[in-house]
Amino acid sequence: MTNDLPASGGMYSRRRLLAVAGGLGAMSMTPLRPALAQGAELPPTPECTPAGSATPRQTEGPYFTPRSPLKRDFRADAPGGRRLLLAGFVLTTACRPVPRALVDLWHADAAGAYDNHGYRLRGHQFTDEQGRYWFDTIIPGAYPGRTRHLHVKVQAADGPVLTTQLYLPGEAGNRRDRQFDEALLMRVSDTGAGLAGRFDFVLGQP
Repeated sequence: MTNDLPASGGMYSRRRLLAVAGGLGAMSMTPLRPALAQGAELPPTPECTPAGSATPRQTEGPYFTPRSPLKRDFRADAPGGRRLLLAGFVLTTACRPVPRALVDLWHADAAGAYDNHGYRLRGHQFTDEQGRYWFDTIIPGAYPGRTRHLHVKVQAADGPVLTTQLYLPGEAGNRRDRQFDEALLMRVSDTGAGLAGRFDFVLGQP
């Protein structure tokens, strides 16, 4: 992992964000580790500047289940799905990392169905001291009225909850989905072993 890390609470420049993103690869001992190194070339989403805006909010939807397990590896929940390794940072609008932020992820399986009785493809984690998070999951399926998407809740300690959704670029269903927002597109690269995606959440003030 790269040693070019600012002290906790320090401001990230765009160059440093990209450099540290490369270090996300060392957090996973999976075959997709080189994919995260490639992800270092993906720009922040959105690019964080001191005058930047917070990540847009979107509806929670009808399928949220509270008290998800502490889990970052969803692969056992859907072994037949195409792999998606999602990683990024949680930052303030001043581009400062947010350590120990809650990141709660849930989404449909490859057939577009949610597990509403258990916790398949549902889990949460906390960012590290540099504000980093990652999930090893699958690409969700689309279903009538919705393009492929992932649901996320992000919360800094004692802060308000950001509820939003993430989208995949190039999906035909994006144009037909009334909830789709280009500002919530992940940066994605195809690694051959699956997709490596990046999204940096920017939290507004309480």
